[in-house]
Amino acid sequence: MLRLLCCLGVCAAVIGPVQARSLVARIATVTTPVATLRDVVVRLEWPETAPQGALHLQAGRVDAPDLGYRFRELDWRCPLQRDGQGGWRCDGAIHSGRAQPLRLSLELGVATTHARLSGGAAAVSLHRDAASPDITDIDLVRVPLAWTQALLATAWSEGRITGGVLDGRLSVVAAANAPVQVSGPLHIAGGAFDTPDGTIAADGLGADLAVDLAFGHRSHARVTGHLRGGELLFGSAYASLQRRSVELDIEAGKGKGGAWSLPQLHWHDPGILDAEGSASFTSAGDIDALDLRLQGPDLAPLRDAYLSGWLGMAGLSQLEFAGAADADLHLAGGSLRDFHVRVRDATVTDPQQRFGFERLDGDLALSSASPVESTLAWQGGQIYGLRFGASTFPFVSRDGRLYFREAATVPMLGGHLRLDQLQLQPPGDGRGLDVRFGMTLQRLDVGQLARALDWPAFTGELSGEIPLAHYASERLDFDGGLRMRVFDGDVAVSALSMERPFGVAPTLSADVALDDLDLQALTGVFGFGSITGRLDGRIDALRMVDWQPVAFDATLRTERKPGVRQRISQRAVQDLSSVGDASFAGSLQASLIGLFDDFGYSRIGISCRLADDVCNMDGLGSAGRGFIIVAGAGLPRLTVVGFNRRVDWPTLVERLGAVGKGDVKPVVE
Repeated sequence: MLRLLCCLGVCAAVIGPVQARSLVARIATVTTPVATLRDVVVRLEWPETAPQGALHLQAGRVDAPDLGYRFRELDWRCPLQRDGQGGWRCDGAIHSGRAQPLRLSLELGVATTHARLSGGAAAVSLHRDAASPDITDIDLVRVPLAWTQALLATAWSEGRITGGVLDGRLSVVAAANAPVQVSGPLHIAGGAFDTPDGTIAADGLGADLAVDLAFGHRSHARVTGHLRGGELLFGSAYASLQRRSVELDIEAGKGKGGAWSLPQLHWHDPGILDAEGSASFTSAGDIDALDLRLQGPDLAPLRDAYLSGWLGMAGLSQLEFAGAADADLHLAGGSLRDFHVRVRDATVTDPQQRFGFERLDGDLALSSASPVESTLAWQGGQIYGLRFGASTFPFVSRDGRLYFREAATVPMLGGHLRLDQLQLQPPGDGRGLDVRFGMTLQRLDVGQLARALDWPAFTGELSGEIPLAHYASERLDFDGGLRMRVFDGDVAVSALSMERPFGVAPTLSADVALDDLDLQALTGVFGFGSITGRLDGRIDALRMVDWQPVAFDATLRTERKPGVRQRISQRAVQDLSSVGDASFAGSLQASLIGLFDDFGYSRIGISCRLADDVCNMDGLGSAGRGFIIVAGAGLPRLTVVGFNRRVDWPTLVERLGAVGKGDVKPVVE
């Protein structure tokens, strides 16, 4: 398009009715409403008796700042002919620098100008009428979208067109001392673009659009029509249109400082998402302000259509939704200031069973100014496979934070989880999501917990208080602790924290203290023979990744209690020897082991420090090159000694599984 306009300005200046053998014109500058040509040389050769001549046009530089085009070394040669009506025709190859040559056909009539620029299947046709010299009509046929790269750069310097073809009919108005205006219908097939950092991209876009553009000191644009299929990426927001047709209406303007604003934005994806609002951007292209009204009549297709980008970053890409919702959002200074989300009969399901909600109803509001109350309720759900019942969360928001108006109780595992306080601050101003809460666990049934987590058949109750828990930077830290009453003893958990609790490979850290557990009940649950007595111990620096232990420092010891018998069964001796690479000390023990059902002991102790998939074992003390696990008492006096201080952790876990099945054999030395 630009090549044609530039050529027209030159030809009008140098071609006249004069016939001559040779004519050369050197022009320093040619100015048209669209472009400026510099270092122009025009050669016209037309012998007096010849039916046609030859035109050769060269330009050192061509600049069209409003459209963003700059060319170097423009060169066009063509045979020049009269059209029999006072006009001229010329058709030939045009070159610009090292770019592939195109073909330019030009017809200069008495009152009209027609031109056609073509290359392969692509063609740009131009028409001008002397009666309206400021208006140029342009037809586009299979034009590579990349031809508009310079035009795009005037509005978006980082954008790079990477694919697509363009058809349409545009009207260009280039009046003196006024912005260049471009308007008309366009059809795009296979459109693709991106940015150098990959944060903004599109691929496979189809579109039927009506455009109204003005390029100048203050650019303006209005685009209406339909997008058909394709994919779009804007930062973390990913939209997959698949084969759907989305109606859009966007108005944009560029201010003095070069920053763009969208005073009108309308997006209609039938049955999935309606969005209306306005936005403004910084000069760097980041969102400065946003007012948006969203409606989702059916949440089921929303994940794949629009939410997969954000959900993927949180490790929730497989989350499933049902129901309906709508929302109002307000951003200022690039940060979220206010929102109001309303949900109707919604369900959230995580196939990995990290969490889920059933029949969510109500609203949730965030206010950066005066207090606003909202209430969210559900009929049931689960967290990591643990079911919970119906509850209602009463919120109030002020100063950009969410709070509980009062404590909320959630039925769970035969008891209750009470959330005593909550303070939530959404991401913004350079910081991430920040959540603080306190909770109390009231008599949760450990048996139900064990069944839900596929643990052995523990029994007892879980109670405790966490005065304050703090989530920030994908890390959840707990003050206080939890206490379980199991096996007639106590298990206390402290220094509890989690990383990425709902993300990829969640990590848990804690210290665990065991106090006065009934060994007979404990070994009975694990199928570990029978041991009577009381057990104390610690599991310090426990670290679990994706709920599998990767590090800890554990020590387990029996504690003598008045009136408590300390006996160990033959089966338990065999299980201990199998798991700990241990043996019975002495040939007399080996010969007598099969004659007794159980044995007295004075102490049992074993420890394991896990690191790098290796368990460094120890016991009550050294025994030659080994370590004592069971110190016997009475007759027959039994001592169990371990000899392998470094045990492969996966092997140890496999042996523990075999113990539960009774698939072990005694080790005799």
